[in-house]
Amino acid sequence: MKTTMHRLDGANMDIDLSTKNKIPWKQDICPWNIAEKNNKHKCAVKNTKICPYFCGIEYLDFVLCCYPNKNPNKK
Repeated sequence: MKTTMHRLDGANMDIDLSTKNKIPWKQDICPWNIAEKNNKHKCAVKNTKICPYFCGIEYLDFVLCCYPNKNPNKK
């Protein structure tokens, strides 16, 4: 079974794709935050954690997200 991936625009390894601050570029909203109507889920927090739905980065700065499906990259 193939997992559907979201391509979230605006990735940068030093940001979290659900920032509260203004940024000068387009940044998509985390689908998990949309579903739960909050802003607490982050794709990656440097040196701390990675979201269980985070499936990687694609050129040019797109985060691949498998929410709400199981991450096919995790063993």
